[in-house]
Amino acid sequence: MAALLSAAFRYRGFILGSVKREFQTRYRSSMLGALWLILQPLAMIIVYTVIFSEVMRARMPGESNSFAYSIYLCAGTLTWGLFSEIVNRSLTVFIDNANLLKKISFPKVALPSIVVLSALINFAIVFGLFLVFLITSGNFPGLSFIGFLPVLLVQVAFSVGLGLTLGVLNVFFRDVGQLMTIAISFWFWMTPIVYPVSALPHPLHWLLKVNPMAMLVVNYQAIFVLHQWPAWTDIAVVLVEAALLIALALRLYRKHAADMIDEL
Repeated sequence: MAALLSAAFRYRGFILGSVKREFQTRYRSSMLGALWLILQPLAMIIVYTVIFSEVMRARMPGESNSFAYSIYLCAGTLTWGLFSEIVNRSLTVFIDNANLLKKISFPKVALPSIVVLSALINFAIVFGLFLVFLITSGNFPGLSFIGFLPVLLVQVAFSVGLGLTLGVLNVFFRDVGQLMTIAISFWFWMTPIVYPVSALPHPLHWLLKVNPMAMLVVNYQAIFVLHQWPAWTDIAVVLVEAALLIALALRLYRKHAADMIDEL
């Protein structure tokens, strides 16, 4: 792991340049350019706030705050968006860069680094707008906000481990990518993002304990809605799962690196 991080640091110019080119390519043909990075998430936050708190007047059980359900939705959907972007892009990162892998010699850790950095920049912009909303509406969680950072780091580690494990397998078995696209959709609805945990029948609560993203999302919601510190035991469990997935991804890659080039 230390060697991989060192290699990524040595090739930081390549990584940062690739991220920059990616953003330039994405918005090159649009009139508003990178302004869409702000307009799209801003529109989503406004819709959640206006529709659910004002029009539908949705309320969280036990919460009198009119913005509670909007914050609950944003806390879940924004962090889920980061997870799904990292996993979905990691699924095809080797396939999409097949020509680059065949022609240029560089540490392959640069490719997932580009994926993660790009996803984090997108997330930072969206989340920054969410924080502005929390502050202006008087709903900033206070000191418990510090707990958000370790939860985010664990989520990124879990997303990278899962995405790269599936990304290596997807090179040899393309059905993996198709199957994961379906699985992500089911996984979203198995995670309490649009509905509260209390809406689940009690016999189904065990599903939350075997769903790493549910454990993370519930803690995000605890921070931003309830202004509570995360449940560190839950976060530790997901951290162990993330470490195991990263170890598996590295083992698969090292064992099949040469075969991957032939397969691509």
